[in-house]
Amino acid sequence: MGTTNMSKSLVYLKRYWILYAMLLLPMAFFIIFRYIPMGYIQIAFKNYSIVQSPWQMEWAANHGFEYFIKAFSNRDFLYALRNTLLLNFLDLLIGFPAPVILAILLNELAFKRFKKFTQTVVYMPHFLSWVIIAGMALQLFAPTNGLINIMLNKMGFASIPFLNEPAYWVVTYVLLGIWQSCGWNTIIYLAAIAGINPELYEASAVDGASRLRKIWHITLPGIRPTIIVLLILSLGHILGSDFERPYALRNTLVTEVSDVISIFVYNNGIRGLQFSLTTAVGLFQSVVGVIFLFTANALAKKSGERGIW
Repeated sequence: MGTTNMSKSLVYLKRYWILYAMLLLPMAFFIIFRYIPMGYIQIAFKNYSIVQSPWQMEWAANHGFEYFIKAFSNRDFLYALRNTLLLNFLDLLIGFPAPVILAILLNELAFKRFKKFTQTVVYMPHFLSWVIIAGMALQLFAPTNGLINIMLNKMGFASIPFLNEPAYWVVTYVLLGIWQSCGWNTIIYLAAIAGINPELYEASAVDGASRLRKIWHITLPGIRPTIIVLLILSLGHILGSDFERPYALRNTLVTEVSDVISIFVYNNGIRGLQFSLTTAVGLFQSVVGVIFLFTANALAKKSGERGIW
């Protein structure tokens, strides 16, 4: 019996060895660039020294939690934490439903050529860097020479400080984020809609269902598992923060709402050389993200959904 299984395994490996050989490169990538660097997490609990390895560094005070205490005693970090949560929550609240709505609208278009053209146009901003988008935003929303404010002034209205006042900046930040990512995320929902059995729509049409009824009772339930999975993944990044987007759009007038955790890490870690402090901040972000991820997945399973594992 053992010899038979061994011969079957050898035959299997001879047939599919190329696939396993192709796995070596991605496995090496993850081991070298993902798992080996995990040893440097301990910098968060030690006094950093450039001439020593993380294993040789001395433990920090307060049982290794000195830099976590310093972070939560730092006013700039607390502001960055507040801004990160606020901006990510608004992105989730306003930005998450946007691609779902857009995908449903595109699916309802009768003209296929117009549908393809619109889909192409709306996902193109995804390929623009935030430096380019920030330059475009400055040309459009600048208080004195921005195109929109020039048009408002010519119509007799006062200029709107899109980029100069915190409240307006937050609105501009969120809307630009939706404009940049909405079309790309729509592709996922369109693929999910394409997997819905068309016979369901035909049967509902025979029963006299309107378009809204079809959307509510067929389309939305059909893509609900996809929505739940993407929502769980989004909640896992609730404390994460991109660097390019807030850094490119910020200015000195709105630092009270634009400085997020990634900018705090840049200022204190790369520029300030406080590597232990910023490693502690990064570890805190990761732990909170994992907690949100597991909690959201557990809630999804309790409500009858599959979750992400």
